[in-house]
Amino acid sequence: MSTEVTLPALGESVTEGTISRWLKAVGDTVEADEPLLEVSTDKVDTEIPSPAAGTLLEIRFNEDDVAEVGAVLAVIGDADESGGATAPTEVATEAEEAAADEASDASEAEVKPAPQQQAEEAAEPQAEAPRQDAPTGAAASSGVEVTLPALGESVTEGTISRWLKEVGDTVEADEPLLEVSTDKVDTEIPSPAAGTLLEVRFKEDDVAEVGAVLAVIGDAAAAEEAAPTPEPEPEVAAEPAPEQAPAPKPEPEPEPEPAAAPETTPVAKAEAQSAPSPAPAAEPKAHSSAVEDAVARRAAEASGDGTYVTPLVRKLAKEHGVDLTSLKGTGVGGRIRKQDVIEAAEKAKQAPAPKAEAPAKAEAPAPAQAAPSPEAQAVRGTTEKLTRLRKTIAARMVESLQVSAQLTATVEVDVTAISHLRAQAKDDFKKREGASLSYLPFITMAAVESLKQFPIVNATIDTEAGTVTYADAENIGIAVDTEKGLLVPVIKNAGDLNLAGLAKKIGDLAARTRASKVAPDELSGGTFTITNYGSAGTLFDTPIVNQPQVAILGTGALVKRPVVAEDRFGTESIAIRHMMYLSMSYDHRLIDGALAARFLSAVKARLEEGDFGSELGL
Repeated sequence: MSTEVTLPALGESVTEGTISRWLKAVGDTVEADEPLLEVSTDKVDTEIPSPAAGTLLEIRFNEDDVAEVGAVLAVIGDADESGGATAPTEVATEAEEAAADEASDASEAEVKPAPQQQAEEAAEPQAEAPRQDAPTGAAASSGVEVTLPALGESVTEGTISRWLKEVGDTVEADEPLLEVSTDKVDTEIPSPAAGTLLEVRFKEDDVAEVGAVLAVIGDAAAAEEAAPTPEPEPEVAAEPAPEQAPAPKPEPEPEPEPAAAPETTPVAKAEAQSAPSPAPAAEPKAHSSAVEDAVARRAAEASGDGTYVTPLVRKLAKEHGVDLTSLKGTGVGGRIRKQDVIEAAEKAKQAPAPKAEAPAKAEAPAPAQAAPSPEAQAVRGTTEKLTRLRKTIAARMVESLQVSAQLTATVEVDVTAISHLRAQAKDDFKKREGASLSYLPFITMAAVESLKQFPIVNATIDTEAGTVTYADAENIGIAVDTEKGLLVPVIKNAGDLNLAGLAKKIGDLAARTRASKVAPDELSGGTFTITNYGSAGTLFDTPIVNQPQVAILGTGALVKRPVVAEDRFGTESIAIRHMMYLSMSYDHRLIDGALAARFLSAVKARLEEGDFGSELGL
């Protein structure tokens, strides 16, 4: 019994696809789930697998043809099921085109006796396509639904930032499917089950409410088998079999051909049939030229080594500035796939500096002519939309400067004592606590202790109500630099943690924030913020207060330099010390300059004292 291969649903708004390339030819043996052909759309470039094992009996669409979703692309069955019906619709491969010679004239004569059957078969896909739409949709909707989870107490909707998987891709349980952005968080939504992504119901930049079904995960084989479920309808369409019965009769006629040496008889038959129906005689030539055009088109669209590249992949490579000739494809026959281009683009983003340094060294006499990195080159002269997160950051920064009167105070701190403590304890601390011992936990602990002495720095102001609200805990926001922008996760009740607790909490929040694993509630509720711009080499800056807070502390880069040091006896000397600038921006509506100076002096004294040995077991 034959099985029809239909074009599955390739997305909510995708109604058709272009046949990019056939991976199998008529007569080839295929296994279940083995790729049969490649289909390209505006959104996806994917392979269509065989729904069953058997022999490829018929191909109904040539390369570069456009097929509607649900259309029958091919027929799989037993080899003995193939007959004269398959010859008219068979698509010649490049190898067959090259091997074709004058002997094809004889095969043309064999094809001619069935012109009616060819016309009926050509009309069959159009008649069957509408009937396939319904089962395809049903198959796509059956499976495990992926819903938008609750992303915070006050979050009711999210914007689809990017789909990490495409329809037809295989996904594992808990593997990220897409990225969702809200006013508070930019996070990944994992797959609730393993299977194949059958359906995507929201496009990128669409807004979905919490609980909305974003996609459907299921069994690809089940979806393919579900497509031709209305078996009774094809049987009704096949009822005219008695009328087509005369068509197979010409099959015995060619039997004398092998024995009959003279070619006059088949030629005469061809001449006799050419008058009433000249179309079949001309059809093989038209078919051959169409295939030649497709081959020429593929050659033009090939990469440098001759490997075929689909239009979608070529467009994606151009957008990301990826050189296709430098890629090694992972697809069938070494074909370059969309994933190959994306991976190459990601690698270029991860290591832009070395590539930029090489030209700079080679062109030392003219450093101004150094070539830009691939990442910079890809965006030069372009315009792109701001991400939702960047829009939120921009709005809040401007709002903070508009609603508060901000000043910045700076002190210089000698952290040499802390440097010595870290050198002695960081290795054991890492083994014991599982967290790195950076300078930030020391600074955070000193700030928390100072906030307890100066609660007004840990307060909020409401000028309209004429009130000041003092926080009942020290909830410290730690600014984290991510690829998508600056996010500030909060260490709740930081005043209850010791040095080890702060170090582990800082490391955990930073890692999960960069991996888009932080929860929305962890990004709110802060009462005081610390930003470590010194990690990028900045000595000092004037950070903007994170509303509705009234102060933010910035930590500069640690620099070793000579300073005048005074010992306990008052003797002065020049020594190499570990120095760092601490800058605090504050809201002058509530905090005066003298109070800001006293707060910073308290933090400075705690750090220079370096009395953290008991915290480290020293």
